[in-house]
Amino acid sequence: MGPNVRNIISPWGNEDTQQLIDILGRYQIKATFFVVGEWVEKYPESVKALHDAGHEVMNHSNTHAHYPQLSTDQVVADLNACNDKIEAVTGVRPTLVRLPYGDYDDHSINAVRSIGMEPIQWDVDSLDWKDISADEITKRVTSKVCPGSIVLFHNAAKHTPEALPTILECLLQDGYTFVPISQIILPQPYTIDHTGRQCPAN
Repeated sequence: MGPNVRNIISPWGNEDTQQLIDILGRYQIKATFFVVGEWVEKYPESVKALHDAGHEVMNHSNTHAHYPQLSTDQVVADLNACNDKIEAVTGVRPTLVRLPYGDYDDHSINAVRSIGMEPIQWDVDSLDWKDISADEITKRVTSKVCPGSIVLFHNAAKHTPEALPTILECLLQDGYTFVPISQIILPQPYTIDHTGRQCPAN
């Protein structure tokens, strides 16, 4: 088994959702999709397709608000609203959240953890959301990935379906394996080192 890489894919539109499912399926890779509650309402069939294909469907907030600007009660209400929508479609209640905009502070993290959830960040941004070319996405990801990396991709990004197979093949050749985030994240207690990586507390 090679080092692990965790895939994060955040859906906006749903026009390429099945294409992404098919690509990941060809390589027998399971990813974690963080979805906004409003997206779940709009595309429940896509959420079900992700779940049925064996991917994790986790929380990306209900309305994509800036959590540091909300009260604890507002953050909790927003998280639960999204969790309720995902659970209604998949039967599984999310345990992880990717905070909108990657925007967080101690207040936001404490609010997330107050309901037993864990916040997730990434260390490699594919920048696919900037509509850069497939070659640029590929070079960016493959040059920055290291063991334990969390890679951020987006649904409905223009060149992600084109770039993804090459990225997967390259990293697989380098000995990496891909797992959903819940299979690799450390539970409490842990510490964070200077690079932002989790380390067992003991």
